[in-house]
Amino acid sequence: MYEYFHDLAFAVFPYIAGTVFLVGSLIRFEKSQYTWKSNTTQLMSGGQRFRWGINLFHIGIIALFFGHLFGLLTPTALYTSLGLTAGAKQLLAIVAGGIFGAITLVGVVILLHRRMTDPRVRKTSYPMDSFILILLAAQLLTGLLTIPVSTGHLDGEVMQQISAWAQGLVTFQTGAAATIYDIHWIYKLHMFLGMLMFLVFPFTRLVHIWSVPYGYIWRAWQVVRARAV
Repeated sequence: MYEYFHDLAFAVFPYIAGTVFLVGSLIRFEKSQYTWKSNTTQLMSGGQRFRWGINLFHIGIIALFFGHLFGLLTPTALYTSLGLTAGAKQLLAIVAGGIFGAITLVGVVILLHRRMTDPRVRKTSYPMDSFILILLAAQLLTGLLTIPVSTGHLDGEVMQQISAWAQGLVTFQTGAAATIYDIHWIYKLHMFLGMLMFLVFPFTRLVHIWSVPYGYIWRAWQVVRARAV
């Protein structure tokens, strides 16, 4: 029975979550992208507290996203060829993940507290706005709880198992879930909450990431001269 639910959670659910994430985001972008804007009252209330919360959240979440992306999907042969051992990679993940995880969690707590206590923000909020912040907080807490477990095995073996699972999924290999069958439950809970976040992503304000003006990164610089008075 355990094996059945394990495979359901880590072999089937990832593809369901990924499909909903991609298709749902595309449909919402095409049909109702204006629904993920921030309301005026939410931007205007909160002051310094809001700025601290939103800045800490964005700095932390961006670092965590790319850290997980490259950490999970970089082939072992590639980073070992650069002189980085599996143990050193795990230690780097512990330190960087701990720092940016804590930064992001502080930002999420600030934003959640503001959303629940500020009358103007609470009045214009939807249930999903609070839910996604609570889900993010749970995801961050479980991630931080993996740190003391990770310090008990610094050889990098478990990290390699998790990487093998992620790489097996993106390359559509059968049996990917079997690679993480015996890892600690806190890792599995953290991974499952991460996939759940992808599942609900299209139904939350997080979809505003698709509206970031990426074109400005490659846009040629323009010099604007002020008119003499």
